[in-house]
Amino acid sequence: MSEEYETVIGLSFGNTSSSIAVEKDGKVEVIANQDGDRAIPSVLSYVHSDEFHGLQAKNQLIRNPKNTITYFRDFIGKPFAEVDPTYNHASAHPLEKDGFSSFSVVTAEDAEPEQLSIDKVVTRHLDRLRESAADFIGKKIDGAVVAVPTDFTDAQKKALVADAAAADLKILQIINEPTAALLAHVAARSANKTGSLESKLILVLDVGGTRTDGAVITNRGGIFTILSTHHNYELGGYKLDDALMDYFAKEFQKAHDCDPRKEARAVAKLRAESEAVKKTLSNTNSASFAVESLASGIDFHTTINRLRFELCGRPVFNQLISFVETLIKKSGFDALEFDEVLLAGGSSFVPKVVSTVSSLFDTEKTNIVAPSVDTKAINPDELVARGAALQASLISSYEQQEIEESLQPIVTVAPHTSKPIGVKIQGTGSDFATIVDANTPLPFRTSRIFETGESENVLVAVHEGDAEIVITKLEKAAVEADEEDSWSEDEEDEEVRTLVYKAGKKLAEAGLEGITKGSKVEVQINITRELKLQVAAREVKQGGVAVRGELPNATLA
Repeated sequence: MSEEYETVIGLSFGNTSSSIAVEKDGKVEVIANQDGDRAIPSVLSYVHSDEFHGLQAKNQLIRNPKNTITYFRDFIGKPFAEVDPTYNHASAHPLEKDGFSSFSVVTAEDAEPEQLSIDKVVTRHLDRLRESAADFIGKKIDGAVVAVPTDFTDAQKKALVADAAAADLKILQIINEPTAALLAHVAARSANKTGSLESKLILVLDVGGTRTDGAVITNRGGIFTILSTHHNYELGGYKLDDALMDYFAKEFQKAHDCDPRKEARAVAKLRAESEAVKKTLSNTNSASFAVESLASGIDFHTTINRLRFELCGRPVFNQLISFVETLIKKSGFDALEFDEVLLAGGSSFVPKVVSTVSSLFDTEKTNIVAPSVDTKAINPDELVARGAALQASLISSYEQQEIEESLQPIVTVAPHTSKPIGVKIQGTGSDFATIVDANTPLPFRTSRIFETGESENVLVAVHEGDAEIVITKLEKAAVEADEEDSWSEDEEDEEVRTLVYKAGKKLAEAGLEGITKGSKVEVQINITRELKLQVAAREVKQGGVAVRGELPNATLA
């Protein structure tokens, strides 16, 4: 390992919160900051000459909102005309400076407001994260891998690298968040020997505080390929907080004939307590809401159960359904084709978020990975940071030139199969059997053994697989509705959708003659990077017959 990069970390720099992780002796540990927080709010606040970070800064949103900077990650390297300040109305509002965002805050007692550029804000935030990591590890941090959304532009990445350098933090590599999350998940399952290196089609859904990001990724023996992405900048936990705020505000107004939403401080108190209630309801069926002097000097206390919360958030959950459906449609797959759905982001702790997403998939085939349904699931808040830490550990041994090249904005797409490829053994009455999954990176080699039955002559035909959805109608008596979720179900939906693959375009064939009745045939398929398909078939016995065929111009990708 290069001495220059002996101590490396992974960073998840989120719009709502950030996380730090480090890999040591094959294990990844998420680092707590000086306040003991592992999910560190991405917030800065100034009280006189004191600068606060994390949870201490977030707590200033009630008493000192205009001197508190929040939700600034997405402003990095983006022209001011393109930023959306929607989430900054209750804190320091972004202003224009030299064409980019800045924030006017008082950084010293009795001083005039200072306009901090977005670069200075990011640098100070990253500097504190670096300090937290160095304090925890006890060594100087040599470098970091930082995870960002898939829609981060090259200009934003360049600005992030420069801001980190100003904080004495060298970014070794920038990776995308869904890949980082999946890397952490796969590594954990591999360590537990749960077969995570199998070929899988995975949907990664990151439901954060202010935005939701999704990606469809194939994992072929540890090789990740992103097939499609989707983003919604107005869908996230913030909207669920809004739904709870409206509910509690109306309850307060009914009891005291006073609308707390007309007072800025009352709104800040409502939001802080609503967020706490949402987190409590993720673990229990009811929660208490209590705020001293909510509005007009009146204290307010009430309770809410999980069902009421889910009813309040129904529009948000419906938006989430539309988001996932759009992502699946963009990928060109059907929901029935997915092997796993991995949920990341803090809002993935909400059980209704998980059950809403699960309703779109066949849960007997598709594994939903989230804390409420999978006891082995990694904390969704920590997935991205853990994956970044694993990647940091992997590249820390690279030569300087190799690391610098990895920072260049170059995207290469490996050739891959566009459809599944399988065989149909003619003469045995067998159905089409998939051997190579769709979107398998090339080159690829595999084999499968089939029973021949009573036939002495066998023709092995290789086909592309065409997906077909078989719909089976159910009798009404067989449909049972969940009382709690009945409001979200379509009463007319009384059918079961099943995905099957049938033989499509023929790509190649190989024949065997004079084989032993009741024997077995091994079919080998090899696909080169140049999209050449090679097929070999042989009887599984000593002295068997083998035939090889090739179709150089097969359209596979």
